[in-house]
Amino acid sequence: MAAWVLEKSHRWTDGDLEQVYALDDLLTDLTVHWVTGTIGSSIRLYAETARSTSAARADMFPTPREWVERSYAVTSWTELPGGGHFLEWEVPELVVADVRTFFRGLREAARPAGEALASR
Repeated sequence: MAAWVLEKSHRWTDGDLEQVYALDDLLTDLTVHWVTGTIGSSIRLYAETARSTSAARADMFPTPREWVERSYAVTSWTELPGGGHFLEWEVPELVVADVRTFFRGLREAARPAGEALASR
């Protein structure tokens, strides 16, 4: 299990794995999966994708916006300048900024006309 998690963590990151995934983080991740017995459910999607003979996309490359728009009404889309599969570990500050921007837009849209935006 440790070898699989480490190999995928190395392969799917956008930069230097050592900068993204400290040894303590790896051990915590492995411990949580081992103690809770959830490694199987956490890798199910990857196993199904590997066995699939359909043209379904793998989770290892960015999904083109056009593909998503075929099935969903996209109201917000952000392409970050960095980060791989483990985006939240690799560039957490960019993810947080994007989430804040998204919800700020919702608050502004819901605010009655003429009401000033309160500072964060």
